[in-house]
Amino acid sequence: MPTVEELYRNYGILADATEQVGQHKDAYQVILDGVKGGTKEKRLAAQFIPKFFKHFPELADSAINAQLDLCEDEDVSIRRQAIKELPQFATGENLPRVADILTQLLQTDDSAEFNLVNNALLSIFKMDAKGTLGGLFSQILQGEDIVRERAIKFLSTKLKTLPDEVLTKEVEELILTESKKVLEDVTGEEFVLFMKILSGLKSLQTVSGRQQLVELVAEQADLEQTFNPSDPDCVDRLLQCTRQAVPLFSKNVHSTRFVTYFCEQVLPNLSSLTTPVEGLDIQLEVLKLLAEMSSFCGDMEKLETNLRKLFDKLLEYMPLPPEEAENGENAGNEEPKLQFSYVECLLYSFHQLGRKLPDFLTAKLNAEKLKDFKIRLQYFARGLQVYIRQLRLALQGKTGEALKTEENKIKVVALKITNNINVLIKDLFHIPPSYKSTVTLSWKPVQKVEIGQKRANEDTTSGSPPKKSPAGPKRDARQIYNPPSGKYSSNLSNFNYGERFRLGTSNMRS
Repeated sequence: MPTVEELYRNYGILADATEQVGQHKDAYQVILDGVKGGTKEKRLAAQFIPKFFKHFPELADSAINAQLDLCEDEDVSIRRQAIKELPQFATGENLPRVADILTQLLQTDDSAEFNLVNNALLSIFKMDAKGTLGGLFSQILQGEDIVRERAIKFLSTKLKTLPDEVLTKEVEELILTESKKVLEDVTGEEFVLFMKILSGLKSLQTVSGRQQLVELVAEQADLEQTFNPSDPDCVDRLLQCTRQAVPLFSKNVHSTRFVTYFCEQVLPNLSSLTTPVEGLDIQLEVLKLLAEMSSFCGDMEKLETNLRKLFDKLLEYMPLPPEEAENGENAGNEEPKLQFSYVECLLYSFHQLGRKLPDFLTAKLNAEKLKDFKIRLQYFARGLQVYIRQLRLALQGKTGEALKTEENKIKVVALKITNNINVLIKDLFHIPPSYKSTVTLSWKPVQKVEIGQKRANEDTTSGSPPKKSPAGPKRDARQIYNPPSGKYSSNLSNFNYGERFRLGTSNMRS
């Protein structure tokens, strides 16, 4: 076991040998043996071993193993020094191994050590991106859960910081190929992170690239399988996958496959949906996703069928007026509840799909059905006008901090919802029904348009929505959920703000 003096002496031999350093194998062996010494000897070995590593290829394994021992030392200062020097070993065929080692070291709980590992990984990424990815994905596919989790997070946060000359098209293709292997068995949180990774790749930001991502999400969502509303995992997987698909849709990347699945399989089972996420208004969440997707449908084989299912579901939330008794009072004990948030989503979706088949209400439905619908619209519209007037009165003159109170936030959202419904209903009252109006869904930011600039796609879903509870299909049930806005519902009579504009099962965003 060499002393500090012996380590310095052999370091001097190697340093002075210049081009003939490779002839002093014995001196390098003494330095390697320094890992068996005390704290001072180990600290010197951690610095000296990598310095001369490249000159002794026949001792490469011994040198890397010696440095790895130091990376696992009980003394944190020795570990940090050894980790800091690890990138010097990342040459040629050794690089994937060093990447693998560094990836395993991400499991450290020491923040300074963790930062050193991140920096070391980034430095070898710039040397050889493909080799580094080999080490990272090896641990993601086969490593311990904590290593897998942190390796995925490393990719999701650090890839975007790398320069274009590192993330070449070939490297991005490797990331996509390896990611597909991982996506065969992921948790919901992992799926969201991988979609973040993939959607950030330059090669996948084209129309064809986004289409490829949509197909990948559709595969994860199991759209070929029959939907099981009583299986919480099945429901959550669909929601999480759809949530990742929505930002990808555009006029050139269509949502048709998802919208058809929602209309055919999900809407008929809306009332029986189950979810393990406490406090989630699962029905509203489904309807919001459907509304956001409905603007981006392409040609749809089952358009009329889908419209009919949407229409039938809409009728469930647009009640007939209550019958009056002989004295003019309501014959029933209670006024029907008007669930405005649900109606906004369904009416908007119907309005968007209706543009593709404008004679649906006039030519495809019998006279009685259309008459019934008009009565429901009129009843709903009367109640709507009352609430709009009351909301405007309540918010009149309020600005700044006054609008930030929880009560006023709810009123502001309620006003957006009711105004949207009012605009859409007016369109449907036209003879024949019109589908020309545009609204911004109540939970979406209003798009500001520069003066003189053409309003491109003003109708609501041009902004990116808020970005799996087992969503990618199988791995343990780690969950990540973006909470939706709440349900706004009201009775028609005895208007009272405290009772009428209340939160549902989850908070309503302002």
